[in-house]
Amino acid sequence: MLGKYRVHDGIMARPIPHQRQVPGLASGLRFMSAQRMTSGLRRVSAGAAARRLRLATSLIVLAIPLSGCGTGALWDKFLAKDDTFVDEPADKLYNEGLYLMNQRKDAKAASKKFEEVDRQHPYSDWARKSLLMSAYAYYNAGDYDNCIGSATRYVTLHPGSPDAAYAQYLIAASHYDQIPDVTRDQGRTEKAIAALEEVVRKYPTSEYAVSAKAKLEGARDQLAGREMTIGRYYMEKHDYTAAINRFKTVVTQYQTTRHVEEALARLTEAYMAIGIVGEAQTAAAVLGHNFPDSRWYKDAYNLVKSGGVEPSENTGSYISKAFKKLGLG
Repeated sequence: MLGKYRVHDGIMARPIPHQRQVPGLASGLRFMSAQRMTSGLRRVSAGAAARRLRLATSLIVLAIPLSGCGTGALWDKFLAKDDTFVDEPADKLYNEGLYLMNQRKDAKAASKKFEEVDRQHPYSDWARKSLLMSAYAYYNAGDYDNCIGSATRYVTLHPGSPDAAYAQYLIAASHYDQIPDVTRDQGRTEKAIAALEEVVRKYPTSEYAVSAKAKLEGARDQLAGREMTIGRYYMEKHDYTAAINRFKTVVTQYQTTRHVEEALARLTEAYMAIGIVGEAQTAAAVLGHNFPDSRWYKDAYNLVKSGGVEPSENTGSYISKAFKKLGLG
């Protein structure tokens, strides 16, 4: 059969044939398209991988010369193993510190152990004990600055503790043990006196107050000795007024020291030299009244007698008042 006909303007046209469909053609076309897409994607992926490889290689090549320019430590950090720090028990560290101090006699190593307790367990009772023990260990090691630092911190953090008196005493003792000879600056001596007075004032009934008082006398004696050294120098230069000022300081501030006898004798000598006989007589009289067997009194007495006068105390003089104030006059 011809199939259907199409009529156009009354003329019979040629029949329109049925369009044949080739079996499997459409599916074949779809398969070819998918294959081309897969191949394209593979080419894109391969290109991206190649670019990433080139970039990584460039970075490695760049890092190799830089490793000699300070980046070695950075690489070490990345490559190092993660060693996590683990706290040790407080009592274990504390007892190790005691062992190092008492058995090994290694005060410096012991102080480090005690500090480690405070660092790892800062709010524990072990930390409080260790802080005081570190101050004590530093003191035994002769490390006075660190002793003062630890003891000061203890007093600040634990002012109401029964051991606060001992911590304050360690501060004072550290200053006291560093007192220089009388020819040098006495700043340490003054600090020692201030710290020792703090022990006596804050903890008068403690066992450390007695020792602090004894050290106070030693420190004051040192300051008096400094004044005497300078006063003698002025006497040799015949600068009597300057010498009197130094000896006066000893008499008015350090009456209980061993230097006061000589200071009174030197005052007698200096006042006689500049013609102030009344003060010379008073100095000699106070010296004889308080230290009758002193060799310095014999010298002062003979000096006054050589001027035709006797030792005689003027109660209005600063010399007399200084000793009356202490109940010595």
